[in-house]
Amino acid sequence: MSTGVVIVASGGANIASLRFALDRLQVASIVTADPVQIRSASHVILPGVGAAADAMTRLRRLELDRLIPTLCQPVLGICLGMQLLFEASDEGDTECLGIIPGRAVRFRDAPDRPVPHIGWNTLTALRGCGLCDGIAPDSYAYFVHSYALPVGPETVASTRYDGAFSAAVAFKNFYGAQFHPERSGSVGARVLQNFLALH
Repeated sequence: MSTGVVIVASGGANIASLRFALDRLQVASIVTADPVQIRSASHVILPGVGAAADAMTRLRRLELDRLIPTLCQPVLGICLGMQLLFEASDEGDTECLGIIPGRAVRFRDAPDRPVPHIGWNTLTALRGCGLCDGIAPDSYAYFVHSYALPVGPETVASTRYDGAFSAAVAFKNFYGAQFHPERSGSVGARVLQNFLALH
């Protein structure tokens, strides 16, 4: 029996705002680290705010580092949660979940380009993907991060800040948003609706 939409209780500080965003869409969700509930969910969201090493330590302690890569339903990583889907991060030289090829790298510091990257930035669609359906070119989304994934084969939308980087990715049943859909107004709401429509 499906447990519906599950938000992984990974310690991310954006869990409350994510639940409110789902509530606004009239979508019920539960927050859990229970492997049985996660595996039986219709959709799984991996949130994340903070440091990659700390997040992976929590996932390993909960033994979710072995579970998440084996999931077959749609999985959405948000912000750090997206980075954790990849092989590694330069942040603390952290080994991540290893689902998607690639490594998160830190933005270069510059006088006119502070790190972290905080604020609204435009999304440029690179290829069709259900996650981005109905999102107009150059729509704005809200970002808060210091590390990012280079544009690669899995990139479905990009953004520019110290060069182009992956704003959204898709790989098999795994999806990622480097921005925060729960804080990105109507664009973010559409991204969450699109994710929940995936099977």
